[in-house]
Amino acid sequence: MHRSSRECFFLALMGSFLVVYILWPLGGLFLRADWGLVASASLEKEVVGALWRSIWTAAAATGVIALFGTPLAYVLARKSFRGKAVLEAIIDVPIMIPHTVAGIAVLMAFSPKAPAGALLVKAGLSPVNSHLGIILACMFVSIPFFVDAAKDAFSGVSPRIEKAARTLGASFPHVFFRISLPMAKKGLISGLIMSWARGVSEFGAIVIIAYHPMVAPTLIYDRFATFGLKYSTPVAVQLILVCLGMFVLLRLLAAGKRREDAEA
Repeated sequence: MHRSSRECFFLALMGSFLVVYILWPLGGLFLRADWGLVASASLEKEVVGALWRSIWTAAAATGVIALFGTPLAYVLARKSFRGKAVLEAIIDVPIMIPHTVAGIAVLMAFSPKAPAGALLVKAGLSPVNSHLGIILACMFVSIPFFVDAAKDAFSGVSPRIEKAARTLGASFPHVFFRISLPMAKKGLISGLIMSWARGVSEFGAIVIIAYHPMVAPTLIYDRFATFGLKYSTPVAVQLILVCLGMFVLLRLLAAGKRREDAEA
């Protein structure tokens, strides 16, 4: 075997440990699951509702994050200013703190007794034990995943191309939407996927501010605490299948779009 081939094989063998570490528990979960219960659970209104609630609330949270996080990420990628390191550290705080702490912080910020919560209540919105509460919790824990990915994506776009377009008379919005965004698209899509996935899987923050209505992770915990492992596993299997399906679909769409762009 060629030396470089041996080195690559050794590196691949070392790296495969982490892949096996992921597949081993998941494989055990699928092999030990009672597929009769999985099939029956897939027809339960409570299970279907919790899964769908996880999907769309995470998507709503990701949409809000993308709307405000994209310009923030662009500024962080393009500008140097005093306090930038502190701002970047603040953005990454939700990754570092326990998510139950995040849930308590979000609850204190948006409880009906807090100013922001009182405004939401006056507007007819309930921030506690509601879909809005789930979205607020998902937003808090998902922000770093999109902003960091978007910042790296914009950093990969050459400022010279943007300056050249501005020199030729293009306005900033034209350059941003027609040049910067398309060229950073791959990283932005990855950030959207990771942000959505983080929201779908969130439990700690959501259970503090909105135990009801239940999302899939909350329902899994509730069934585990009430009925044990046998009846919580079917919901866990379905959540994994939904997330895996969404990941594969989004990756395929992104790959197909990249092929179209390459052929064009």
